[in-house]
Amino acid sequence: MLSRFEEVGLINDGAFADAWVESRHRGRGLARRALSQELRTKGIDSTLIDEAVSQLDSEQEETTARELVDRKLRSTRGLDRDKRLRRLAGMLARKGYSQGMALRVVRQALEEEGEDTEFLGDEGY
Repeated sequence: MLSRFEEVGLINDGAFADAWVESRHRGRGLARRALSQELRTKGIDSTLIDEAVSQLDSEQEETTARELVDRKLRSTRGLDRDKRLRRLAGMLARKGYSQGMALRVVRQALEEEGEDTEFLGDEGY
């Protein structure tokens, strides 16, 4: 019966994966890594996952990360710079962004705000 559903297009894991990536990236700001994990837990084949997440390129992912940080930045004002860095980078990490991208995006946002990030190390963040 499932085979017949697939034949007539009622079950299409590729289309589902594509729609999932589009929806969850746009709506929740999830990165490729988090999206891949979600699709794996839903039982989608790894080839289809790779095809679906390839819709997002690094530039688009970084733009989304920056938008997420910009939205959260205001709520961290008044905290010391290390705490702000940890909170913002942690938020991005929970959404599947790499440590390198998270730190780069957060540092840029803090510098644009006038924070001195020269002495912020990568250790522990």
